[in-house]
Amino acid sequence: MTKTAFLFAGQGAQKLGMAGDLYDRYPIVKETFDTASRILGYDLRELIDQDEEKLNQTRYTQPAILTTSVAIYRLLLEKGIKPDLVAGLSLGEYSALVAAGSLDFEDAVALIAKRGQFMETAAPAGTGKMVAVMNTDVAVIEEACETASVKGYVRPANYNTPAQIVIGGDVDAVDAAVENLKLAGAKRLIPLNVSGPFHTALLKPAVEQLAAELETISFRDFTIPLVGNTEAKVMEQSQIKSLLARQVMEPVRFYESIETMKELGLTKVIEIGPGKVLSGFVKKIDKAIAVAHVEDETSLQELINN
Repeated sequence: MTKTAFLFAGQGAQKLGMAGDLYDRYPIVKETFDTASRILGYDLRELIDQDEEKLNQTRYTQPAILTTSVAIYRLLLEKGIKPDLVAGLSLGEYSALVAAGSLDFEDAVALIAKRGQFMETAAPAGTGKMVAVMNTDVAVIEEACETASVKGYVRPANYNTPAQIVIGGDVDAVDAAVENLKLAGAKRLIPLNVSGPFHTALLKPAVEQLAAELETISFRDFTIPLVGNTEAKVMEQSQIKSLLARQVMEPVRFYESIETMKELGLTKVIEIGPGKVLSGFVKKIDKAIAVAHVEDETSLQELINN
C-alpha cells in the first residue's frame, strides 16, 4: 500500500512574495489569505509581498508561513490530491493539525499569532542563536554543547537528519560550542536565519503562556494520522495541548518522525509551503522515498503532471 505524506514547512523558509502567483490565480488561496488578514488585523498578503524585515520577525513569520501552507493545502485538495499522513517541522505542525482535521484554520491563525508573540518576548532578537552542524556525530555535538554550557545554555534543538543537527541557546554558549565542534573536526557550521533560539529551554516563559492559550481551544479527533515532532510518534487527541506546549522548548525529532511514517507505509512526500528544506532532509534520510514540493504555480503543475 503506497502512502503519501504532506510535510509542512517551518520557520526559516519564508521569502518575500511567497505564493503570490497562486494568490492571484486561485480563489481558494486568496480566500485563505483574506481570512487570515481579517483575524490578524493587518494585510498579511501585503506584508509578505513588501516587508522583508517584518516577515523575518517570528510574530509575523509564523502566521505568514501557516497561511501560505494551508492555502496551498486547500488548493491541492481542490485538485484531488490528498494526504494519507501529515507532519510539519515545528511551526509546520500547526498546518498539519489543520490538514488532519483537528484544528480549525481560524483558530490556528489566532493561536499562531500569539505563539509568535510569546516566543519573541521570551527570547528577544539577539539574545540567542541557532547553528546547523553538518556531518558530525550526534554524540560529538551533544558533548560540545555540554562542555560549552559553562557559558550559558546550549543544546541540540533540531535533529533534522543524521547528518544535520541544529544547536541553539545563548549567543556566547552557542559560539563556544561552535569552537568546540571546530576543534573536534566539524567542517560545516551554518548560522540560521531565525529570530530566536527556538526549541531550547530559553523559551520556557513562552511555554507557560502558550499552555494557557491552548486551554481555550478545542481540538477535534484526527481524520488522518499526524506524526508529532516532540516524540516522533502518531499524536493522540488527548496529548495535543501538552505536546504543542512542550514543542516550543524541546528538540524537533524530524528524522525519527520520518522513520515512524515509513513504518506506517510512507512511500512519497509532498512538501507544502515555501522552499524545499524538508524535501532535502527526506532525500538525505532515505533516497527511496519519492519527493515533490508545492510552493508556486510551476511546482504545482509539475506535481499535477507527474
